[in-house]
Amino acid sequence: MSERVRSKHPGRVTIRTVADAAGVSTATVSRVMSGVGTVNPELAAAVRRVAEELAYRPSEAARGLARGGLRHIGLLMPDLANSYFHDIAKHLHHAAAQAGYRMLIADHTGDPADEYTTAWDLMGHVDGLILLSSRINAIGLKDLARQTTPVVLVNRVELGVDLPMVGVDGFTGMLELCAHLVDLGHRQVVYLSGSDHAWQDRERWRAIQTSHFLGLQAVRVECDGTLEAGYHAIEHALAHHPTALICFNDLSAIGAISKLREVGIDVPTDISVTGFDDITMGRHVHPALTTVASPRDELGRQAWSLLHAALDQQPPTEVSTLLPTSLIQRQSTGPKIKTGKSTHDQF
Repeated sequence: MSERVRSKHPGRVTIRTVADAAGVSTATVSRVMSGVGTVNPELAAAVRRVAEELAYRPSEAARGLARGGLRHIGLLMPDLANSYFHDIAKHLHHAAAQAGYRMLIADHTGDPADEYTTAWDLMGHVDGLILLSSRINAIGLKDLARQTTPVVLVNRVELGVDLPMVGVDGFTGMLELCAHLVDLGHRQVVYLSGSDHAWQDRERWRAIQTSHFLGLQAVRVECDGTLEAGYHAIEHALAHHPTALICFNDLSAIGAISKLREVGIDVPTDISVTGFDDITMGRHVHPALTTVASPRDELGRQAWSLLHAALDQQPPTEVSTLLPTSLIQRQSTGPKIKTGKSTHDQF
């Protein structure tokens, strides 16, 4: 029978092929293949038998729609090249997969308007959406919150926006990092910033500014949290004669150290450098990076917990809006030098 069925339907097998061979409608085939229990059992068995003989593989999207959901979640992030985001995505994917969901990942240019448009596009293909380190303004977030597709904010806490959210307490972590530098004798520092659209950047800069009560004087130098930006920001940073560089994240710190080494400035003898996030690479550069550890595994787990609850239209079981960080002291920070030539003399 199977050879006869296949010979009558050569070429690519579609749902229409199965429907014609079984003598039923495409809607009936769709319901059978999706496991919907409204089809007569004998007819359902016959349709499955024909589908098997034709080696028909149904579309997962179509099956999901027939069940009332796609079983897909979306993750939108600002930079696929940043391993910090990879770590969160990995833990989120693991938790979602255990619940039978697949994850679609997309990034954007870093522009809030582009992120907003991409979020709308992605919402049409998923049951729920996670915005990781979102830069969309509050008005746009409120608009997304009014849609039927659940949306969760991760690595951002925005008051007045009716969305489930979880973030990292970067303010306290940065204060601890600043206190560490003060203990080492540093008073003049430069902050290599992240994007001014990023909530994390605003929180970290606010902590640095607050550290003036510790005696720390800081100048902000615009950067964007990438390796290349950290590398290219050094000449501008050293023009302010700092004894320490506070970098928005580990990637920009590693880029900064690379440029400092290139021009003959030793870290930490001549200048101290700090990062933020504690990505794996930061432990293996020379010198190993003093940083602040962000709980990426917990962010991923709680992101899924919040989205899963929203998908089930249930209140979240966990409400830890801000997760704690921890200071990691390594070899890229040291005591302020008391004498010696200015580091800016290298340029």
